[in-house]
Formats: sequence, structure tokens, C-alpha cells
Amino acid sequence: MSSVLIIGGGAAGMMAAIAAGYNGNEVHLFEKNDRLGKKIFITGKGRCNITNASSIENHFSNIIYNEKFLYSAYNNFSSEDICNMIESTGIETKIERGNRVFPLSDKSSDVIWALDKIMKDIGVNVHLKSEITKIENSNNKVILIDKHNNKFAGDKCIVATGGMSYETTGSTGDGYKFAEKMGHTVSKTYPSLVPFNIKEEMCKQLQGLSLKNIKLTITDEKGKVYFKEQGEMLFTHFGISGPLVLSASCYICDKFKEHDFYAYIDLKPALDKETLDKRILKDFNENINKNFNNSLDKLLPKKMIEPIIELCNIDPYKKVNEITKEEREILVENIKNISLTISGTRGFNEAIITRGGISVKDINPKTMESKIVPNMYFVGEVLDLDAKTGGYNLQIAWSTGYLAGSSIY
Repeated sequence: MSSVLIIGGGAAGMMAAIAAGYNGNEVHLFEKNDRLGKKIFITGKGRCNITNASSIENHFSNIIYNEKFLYSAYNNFSSEDICNMIESTGIETKIERGNRVFPLSDKSSDVIWALDKIMKDIGVNVHLKSEITKIENSNNKVILIDKHNNKFAGDKCIVATGGMSYETTGSTGDGYKFAEKMGHTVSKTYPSLVPFNIKEEMCKQLQGLSLKNIKLTITDEKGKVYFKEQGEMLFTHFGISGPLVLSASCYICDKFKEHDFYAYIDLKPALDKETLDKRILKDFNENINKNFNNSLDKLLPKKMIEPIIELCNIDPYKKVNEITKEEREILVENIKNISLTISGTRGFNEAIITRGGISVKDINPKTMESKIVPNMYFVGEVLDLDAKTGGYNLQIAWSTGYLAGSSIY
């Protein structure tokens, strides 16, 4: 039996505490906030997208960096395992579109309650409002020092301090400082799963408009495609957001110094240009004596009509029966290809996750123990691992946390 000290009471930290507790260890979990799971509480818009109920292969295809590092972790603790664990406490789960798993109640607090219950049942010692500021190693012991200079000694230490995203939840990069001081490589961090700032004023006009079933393509200045998918997006006062945009950000959030990026929106991906033109002609024939600006109601969301007409540079008051074939082609082109200039991402406080972190080359993938400092383990978002939206990032936290805890006896 070992004495295990865990820094951070988020998803990875609580899971590490549970797994270490299952092995009969004496477990102490230190959380700087006044409650556990502060970031879990706000995930999935307060509903908590627990995981994705799909194969390990699908999880790996949605992990952007270092998926091979996670083979042992995922084989040791899968998406099915986290669902079974939560359901064992009486909290039911459900599967929604895209295999996203949520608590049946739609309350993230139920997930936190379930994990807290398991920790209490197995005797994990939770220390709230305990901000660890220093880690020392002495005589094969790990010593944690908090901001009041209190010292806690243990045999093993698991760092689960999260990244830099949503700073208000306590994610302030503490783990990176601890790791660097011990000689680990920490790569530069960037906000990821994050909205884009857009140069064009058009987004302000469209603020609040949500688009479904559109295609978003992201390219650089040379036309190289970094992302192309269909789904949902949202216009905001600063630019664009929504599930598609957040996923797209994973591919370019760390590349703005080297490239200029552009977003292209296809409002009607199911129709090719010829079919769309026929559809427009049909609408025009039904509105033959109306003004151009009153003929697009069936084709476009109301908020979208004026900006599209401006892009087309066609007189909005022109009669439909006077619209030329060339003008119709311009309309088709703009519906199929709205071009926006991405000026950068929003900051860490609007990012769901952090790109970058502790190099996985410094960590043993079979145990999550440091290859540089014995008895030190690193789990969750503090590592250089990140994935798209859909429950994949929380699964990284669950799996790495469980593997670390279960590796300690």
C-alpha cells in the first residue's frame, strides 16, 4: 500500500483518486477551489458530455495529437467503463446524436456527485481550498507544500491540474510549472476548441444566427485545406463559433504565426451549383413581380438575406423578372461560398481545452509515470493531448487518470 497525493480535483484527478483507492492505497486529493469538478460543471453547456459511446478506433480518429500514446489507457478504462462506473451510483445516462453520452437528468452536477460518492465510499481524503504551490522530493518521498506553507508527504504524486482553458475554474497552468521545474519538456500552449475572430463586419450583422447542415472549409493563403466538414455553426459579435468551428480550431490554433487562414461557408452543401440554380429559378418564378430582396425567404434564413444581397452587389429593389442569368450565377456562388478572413482565435477563457503541454515522450504510456522523476505521474489535460468535441477530451481525462491510479499499489 502506498500513500498517494493527487493535485487537482477535476475529471482526471477524481478518477485517479478512485482507481488508487480501489487498490487499497491511502489517497489524498488536493483541490484549490471550494468544490470539486468545477470544469466538469460547465462542460456540455452544464449538461456534461461524459464520453462518446463509440469504438476505441473512433475515439482515436477524433484525437488530434498523440493518440498512440493512449492505447494502454483506453484499453485499461474505456468509454463503457466510465458509463458503468457512474451508473453504479444510481445516476442514469443517455446517448444522443453523434454517440454523445450525457446524464439522463442533463445535470453535470450529477456526474460530480457520482464520483464524489465513490471517493467517499472508498475513503479518499479530499482537501478543498488547498492550493499546492511547490513539489519537493526527499528520501524517496514526495512532499507537497501549499500556499500557507503546510507540508504533506506521500510515496507517489499524481498531477492532474488541467491546462489553461477556463481560468475561472482554476486552470492556471500550475502543472506545467511543476513539470518544467523537474526537467520535463513542456510545449507552448494555445487555446483550442475555441471560436474564431473574423475580420469582416458581416458577422456582427448576423450575430446570434445559428446555421445547421452547412459545410465549413478552412484553408490557408495557398489554398491548402485544413478542415472540411458539415454540421452546425453560429455567428457572434466577434466572428464565428459553434460545434464545427470549435472542431476546426483544433487543426489551426497553433499555426497563425506561419499562415493566414480563411473560412468558406457553403449554405447548401446538399445541392450542386446547377441544382441550386434550378431551385432559385423556381423561387423566382413564384415571386416574379416581387423585389429581389423579397424573393429569398424560402431559400435563406431571414437574417442572412441582406448580407448575401450585399455580397452579390445586386440592387435589392430590382424586380425578380429583371435578374439576369449572370446575377443568378453570382447569387449561387455566394450561397455556396461565403468567404471570411480568420484573424485569430479567442483566448483561453473561451477555449474548451488547451493545445500543447507536457511532452508525452517524458511519460510512460503504460502507467502515466514520469520517465524523468520516479513516483511522479501526470494525467489529463496537463499532457500534450487533445481531441475534437463530442466527449473525447473527457475520456482522455478518465482513461489517463484511471491508468495512473490503478498503476499504484
